Amino acid sequence: MSKRPPRPEEIALWARVAETVRPLPGRKDPKVVAAKTSEPAALPPKAEGRVALAKAVKVSKPRPPPEPLEPNRSRRVVKEREVIAGRVDLHGLTLERARPVLESFILGAVERGDRLVLVITGKGSGGRETLRGMTPMWLSQPPLRTLVAGVQQADRKHGGEGAFYVALKKV
Repeated sequence: MSKRPPRPEEIALWARVAETVRPLPGRKDPKVVAAKTSEPAALPPKAEGRVALAKAVKVSKPRPPPEPLEPNRSRRVVKEREVIAGRVDLHGLTLERARPVLESFILGAVERGDRLVLVITGKGSGGRETLRGMTPMWLSQPPLRTLVAGVQQADRKHGGEGAFYVALKKV
């Protein structure tokens, strides 16, 4: 595994932290690399994708979140009387990689005739920009919104806050 070079904003942050540090007696001042502030640095390709994705998400027309599962169906799923036909684990994927994986999985599940699937996102660190926050929004946007009947946080035994039950429509 190779280390990536520090980003300009990380260098600037480290410089501010290093300014607050006093060396031990007999030691030299810490070496600080100054950040270039005159011109903005070009973002690496991965970061450019995240920025474009974030802008697209913010600019796109907000849609209401998918409906929750029907109460009786929800009880059947929790009591394991209704089968979870498929599972996809999005742990460790970036937002830009997770969305196509999710779309592919849901489209495949609909083709197989699955009626209920489990999408595991992990809890994340909170906020809308995590997999957990983005998944319901992705499910409410094309091409998935016409295929999804309902989305609900999973029961504790199926992943709790880090997973969603996704009910699929018959096609």
